[in-house]
Amino acid sequence: MKPLTNVLLKIFAGGFFRVHAGILLFVFLAMVGIVPPQYLIGYHKSLMLAMDSSWVVTTLVFTGWFIYAVKSWHYVSGQIFASGQHFLFYSSNALSKGKQLKSWFWAQAAILLPIILYAFIAVGVGFAYHYYLLPVCVLLYLTALTYLSAVIYTRQVNRLIDGSSRSILLRLSSKWRKPYFSLYIYHLFDKRKVPYLITKALSWLIITAVFYVFADVKTDFRVAGIAILAVITTHIVLIFEERKFEENDLGFSRNLPYSRPKLFLNFISVYFFLLIPEGIWLFSRFNPLMAAELLFVALSTAMLFHCLLYWFGLNMDKYLQWVLGLFIVLFWIIMFKLLWILIPLNLSLAYLLFYNNYYKFDGEVSDKL
Repeated sequence: MKPLTNVLLKIFAGGFFRVHAGILLFVFLAMVGIVPPQYLIGYHKSLMLAMDSSWVVTTLVFTGWFIYAVKSWHYVSGQIFASGQHFLFYSSNALSKGKQLKSWFWAQAAILLPIILYAFIAVGVGFAYHYYLLPVCVLLYLTALTYLSAVIYTRQVNRLIDGSSRSILLRLSSKWRKPYFSLYIYHLFDKRKVPYLITKALSWLIITAVFYVFADVKTDFRVAGIAILAVITTHIVLIFEERKFEENDLGFSRNLPYSRPKLFLNFISVYFFLLIPEGIWLFSRFNPLMAAELLFVALSTAMLFHCLLYWFGLNMDKYLQWVLGLFIVLFWIIMFKLLWILIPLNLSLAYLLFYNNYYKFDGEVSDKL
């Protein structure tokens, strides 16, 4: 095995499992301990067959795997810029980006090893029972997720070499007036283009998959609601980055004469601009009234995810737990045909969290998972 790959495995993959040993052990015990031992094999066989035959189950599994990948992104990203790992900026950059990508790919594959092992067993079970489409999708999804992770890490390690010159966007817009809500948008397209493009790619894949799976009931309002909920869940990285940017670079804004209602509307404007591609799709597919309602559902859900971070701070571990819990709750609200209630419910909860915690936030940032 190549020296760089060995180093990455020891530092990042090994470190990830040491930090998360407790959580992973809990998940393992939950998976093997919720049924009697004599039914354990049959239980997991049923789960695997459900994943191999049902797009709904596969989508839920993919969402869980994506959240696991997000946890790994934040752990590895935090470690890359730790003082003890600065040697990577001088040693690994001596290699071509292609070789770096390969090494990071294997490091991320090691981090995803529990998922990969379970997935391979599920794929084998699916092939044995003559299911082919979804098992192949599982393999492609894991490969894509691992490769995208490698791209993120390689780009971060090479960021200093790329220089700190301003992007074309900032040069062109240097004389434009920039409203408060637009600052994160500029930051996103200047410094965080890769996470943005990855998020939009996942968003497109989710929309395509959901409406392909439910092609026979594509006019059901619940299908669109589930798609929008999944799309907003894929934006959790961008939402977390927005709060992090606000805290690290816009901390002075708390001293500006902006009322809390105005600030709340500013953040809604941020997510409105982030969701323009999804908004265009909504208005091109549905009638204007239905599209507007779905867009407001998306904005209200994004604001709820955003305002959670004022409550417990920039702690990615807690954030992912709450997002997963809220995803399940909101999913069942949609399934019971109560989509209309999500707009006032989400906005009310979001504003309550925002109003009570905006000036109380202590500024603690924790990317450690």
